[in-house]
Amino acid sequence: MSRLFGTDGVRGLAGVDITAELALSLATAAARVLGDGPDHRAKAVVGRDPRASGEFLSAAVVAGLASAGIDVYDVGVLPTPAVAYLTADTGADFGVMLSASHNAMPDNGIKFFARGGHKLPDDVEDRIQAAMDEPWTRPTGPDVGRVHTMDDGATRYMSHLLKALPRRLDGLKVVVDAAHGAASEVSPEIFRLAGAEVVTIGARPDGLNINDGYGSTHLERLQVAVLAQDADLGIAHDGDADRCLAVDAEGTEIDGDQIMAVLALDLLERGQLAQDTLVATVMSNLGLLNAMKEHGIQVEQTAVGDRYVLERMREGRFSLGGEQSGHVILLEHGTTGDGVLTGLMLASRVAATGRSLADLAAVMTRMPQVMINVRDVDKNALGGNAAVQAAVADAERDLGDDGRVLLRKSGTEPVVRVMVEADTAERAQAVCERLVEVVRSELALAPAV
Repeated sequence: MSRLFGTDGVRGLAGVDITAELALSLATAAARVLGDGPDHRAKAVVGRDPRASGEFLSAAVVAGLASAGIDVYDVGVLPTPAVAYLTADTGADFGVMLSASHNAMPDNGIKFFARGGHKLPDDVEDRIQAAMDEPWTRPTGPDVGRVHTMDDGATRYMSHLLKALPRRLDGLKVVVDAAHGAASEVSPEIFRLAGAEVVTIGARPDGLNINDGYGSTHLERLQVAVLAQDADLGIAHDGDADRCLAVDAEGTEIDGDQIMAVLALDLLERGQLAQDTLVATVMSNLGLLNAMKEHGIQVEQTAVGDRYVLERMREGRFSLGGEQSGHVILLEHGTTGDGVLTGLMLASRVAATGRSLADLAAVMTRMPQVMINVRDVDKNALGGNAAVQAAVADAERDLGDDGRVLLRKSGTEPVVRVMVEADTAERAQAVCERLVEVVRSELALAPAV
């Protein structure tokens, strides 16, 4: 059987790939793997984003867990980092989040958190998948799980974020784009509680409009709103609010690398950047690496995926890490990427310094970067194709110290990502397009018979 779990749980088209039957089976398997404790009655926290399919999928997960003897605490619609936090805060044995993050509405996904709110390692996910096919004895009578609604989940999460904030946001005007997603209520409210004047867009979820023209993958409306409202900055989340991108007062995008640069210097100044180290992925811009080096900050790089960033952070006991896409982990305050916390910390830095976000983000100069997603190719053949590897080597020799090349297969989509950085945008585009042609010709899928 092929591996069911990807880089961020199990994800696919709801009703086709992610069915109620699959959700039920995954839940009962997870209950046996994660809730196996002879000395106590296991409990789990379950949350979801507002996708319509999340209604039937969460019902299936809750039913599966309870049928396997797990007491379920259903928090309803809340961000992924809130579910992770509540898993830890309540002492639950594990947590479950129903979300496809930044994907379009028809998709959905199921991800699990271990005790303490941490993402599962690969071997535990494999044990859950294997348990789906194993016979088991169902509990009966008083041993079946009970289902509770956790009405105070949002309040507990917001209280936690306010305690983490180093400085209030009084005097700032912030536009929050919640992507019609899981943070539609909590993110605007927490910014108001922190003292900011808040303008909200993309915060009217109807089950069908999540990520549709709003959020971190569609910054255009946020850019317009920041300029129209004469705001100090704008914050954009994705569907489950585990990521954050920003817009400065001039309407310019501030990506995850720039956010990490700003926060790294903030933590360094406050003596809270553990071992003077930032953890980033291989996709982070060379400009970030150069800026951190100039300020005496070491950068550790990992494979793409916030789970790998988190693993390295926990291994090295580092305090800050993240991705260019806006997943930022502040390990002192959370166990996963938290877009609401990241936005608060970024705004707090603006308030504390009295400097504009544009000025703060200018600490790093982004190298021109071009990335093209190549579809309809065999992504699994990428590593073993000699012609592709030769083309990459030629491109690297051509760029020298003025750029770099990265080819990787996506962990969540059937594509190969080709990324090139260079000293000019034109050069990056030309080299990237040349590599894309090689990937298309060498890794083309055989025609269906």
